[in-house]
Amino acid sequence: MSFDFFCVADNPTDYHDCFMRELIQKNPAEKEFHQAVSEMAKSVLPFIFEHPKYLEAKILERITEPDRVVSFRVTWEDDNGDVRVNRGYRVQFNNSIGPYKGGLRFHPSVNQSILKFLGFEQIFKNSLTTLPIGGGKGGSDFDPKGKSDREIMRFCQAFMTELSHHIGEDIDVPAGDIGVGAREISYMFGQYKKLSNRFTGVLTGKGIEFGGSLIRTEATGYGLIYFTDLILKHHGESLENKRCILSGSGNVAQYAVEKLIEKGAKVISMSDSKGMISIKNGVTREILAEVKKLKDNRGNLSELKMDGVNYHADKTPWGMDADYAFPCATQNEVQEEDAKELIKNGIKGVFEGANMPCTNEAVDLINEHKLYFGPAKAANAGGVAISGIEMTQNHMGLSWKRERVDEKLQEIMKEIHDKCVKYGERDGRVCYQTGANIGGFIKVADAMLAYGIN
Repeated sequence: MSFDFFCVADNPTDYHDCFMRELIQKNPAEKEFHQAVSEMAKSVLPFIFEHPKYLEAKILERITEPDRVVSFRVTWEDDNGDVRVNRGYRVQFNNSIGPYKGGLRFHPSVNQSILKFLGFEQIFKNSLTTLPIGGGKGGSDFDPKGKSDREIMRFCQAFMTELSHHIGEDIDVPAGDIGVGAREISYMFGQYKKLSNRFTGVLTGKGIEFGGSLIRTEATGYGLIYFTDLILKHHGESLENKRCILSGSGNVAQYAVEKLIEKGAKVISMSDSKGMISIKNGVTREILAEVKKLKDNRGNLSELKMDGVNYHADKTPWGMDADYAFPCATQNEVQEEDAKELIKNGIKGVFEGANMPCTNEAVDLINEHKLYFGPAKAANAGGVAISGIEMTQNHMGLSWKRERVDEKLQEIMKEIHDKCVKYGERDGRVCYQTGANIGGFIKVADAMLAYGIN
């Protein structure tokens, strides 16, 4: 079958439909990737038609094709001496504005489609930060849950032995993601250092003792709330005394809750893969500390026994009455029916802490009802922003103080917000989804134009 496609259309809608048909034929069974591309293309194509230089240079077709996708075998030995085999990936999507940058995810659900959607989103998220970093993503179908520290160490070392051929501080700088925290980054960094005989900033999310940055762990959750606060202030509102429902209980969720408490909001839910907790009077710092302790020990929220905390097995927070919703768990956790429930219950805004946590149908409903919406590629950019700052510190051989890093994070989130307003404001209303997509697209597209056809 030939995939030599060429779309011809005189309007954005027809071009989108033709383009997506071709992309789906070329990338079959990659539904998460199709979803991410369709959402971005729908926002950006009207802008592309207004600026035909992008259309003529086929920037959309070029930007949706990864520079390369690397797949490799990872062989390791478990504690029983049995040989285990997993599959590893690195999707190097676009390095037009800087070295590939994006996390590594270790989870049984990892496949090429998920990593391509994440890498594609990363292009525009990284562009929005204003830092010189391109987009990439990687990981493995390895599941760290239930594994001993020794097994995780052996897997990480085997994974890095292959990945090391494809990365470097000026080529591709991975970080952590789901299933990859400080422990996993440390094992991989140690293996890279041993293999290369060099001490270099080839990974971010490292320990402070060997080149990491302060507040890297907190950055995605903090950035989400800084961005939300900017949206609300732009419209004359605030987080103070607002009831917030939040999914997730990992790093993003924990530090988003911490910052929401600081802003005077009342967080009335958290969740994990088994169920959710509801907290009528709001999460306190004491409850949050117990959640952190539980998650550090790889426990479930069902084990949390505290006054005022109720556990609900196999439930999500989206049916609760609240002012604002923060999906901070995983992709596509807010379906169209969930969005209808949120709207019915009077929600005023949805702010994405996870990567693509709302389906396209859910986002369409949110925008149709003119709710505040913080899209992930903008709202979730705090983590990679501080990863970029870690790269800067590594290049300079310096370690910045916490206050300086946090101040820089707030500056970056404000720059992202302002860019969203610049490109998303129409008739007195800001569509942050459109603003984020166009704002992220322009910088990368202009660099690609400057390089000619390559």
